[in-house]
Amino acid sequence: MIPAAFTYKKAGSVEEALSLLAEHGDDAKLLAGGHSLLPLMKLRLAVPEVLIDLGGLRELSYVREDGDEIRIGALTRHHDLEHSELLAREVPLLAHAAGTIGDPQVRHRGTIGGSLVHGDPASDLPAVALALDAVLVAQGPSGRREIPATEFFTDFFETALGEDELLVEIRVAKNFAQGWDFQKFTKRAIDWAVVGVAVAGDRVALVNMGPAPMRARGVEEALASGASPAEAAERAAEDTSPPDQASATADYRKHLAKVLVRRALEAAAARRA
Repeated sequence: MIPAAFTYKKAGSVEEALSLLAEHGDDAKLLAGGHSLLPLMKLRLAVPEVLIDLGGLRELSYVREDGDEIRIGALTRHHDLEHSELLAREVPLLAHAAGTIGDPQVRHRGTIGGSLVHGDPASDLPAVALALDAVLVAQGPSGRREIPATEFFTDFFETALGEDELLVEIRVAKNFAQGWDFQKFTKRAIDWAVVGVAVAGDRVALVNMGPAPMRARGVEEALASGASPAEAAERAAEDTSPPDQASATADYRKHLAKVLVRRALEAAAARRA
């Protein structure tokens, strides 16, 4: 299908992008990699009057070491995350998960910031950010503010990011010594996950198990009380509300979550050992 007509603006800096947002308000949408927004525009589920292209903001594409944490620019592409030696050494969960997203074309265009801001519960990187206890840095007219990943995802396709703000950076603590794993089940390699799970130490997050990306608090509580991976995994479906569809029912997803959480916890324990 063909998108509705729109005005195209290319931002030359973060400040210019914020100025354009302030000028056009609700009529504007931000374009990063485009893999989330453009399909919605083609289906006319999103009909922005102004499209603000952030693709030229190379200042927001980086992976840097800063003391005990790693800082990642919001426009860093999945391919760059996958092949970052720094991430492979210090935050291997993120590098590995980025390499499982879509296909090479998607990984060369899609960005970590675009994936997080879209807030899709079926997307991989929001769950990874939750498992890593990431901090997301937003910039707006009043400056920058930090938003914990646990407070960022608020509802289906909704986040705590203000309408006049940009996501500019993601910060994660180094966790190379922790056990980690990422598991997902897809019908085809390039599909959205039917269910997925990210594990970083004693933190567990789920993909496609509710209206927003979520932590598996029941599993985490069980692990904290000394439960085995198999015992903890039995609580994977607690407080979840997965979509009930002909392609995968809610009950099937709940069963699958238990299976994948057990596998991920066992793999993470093996890495830690």
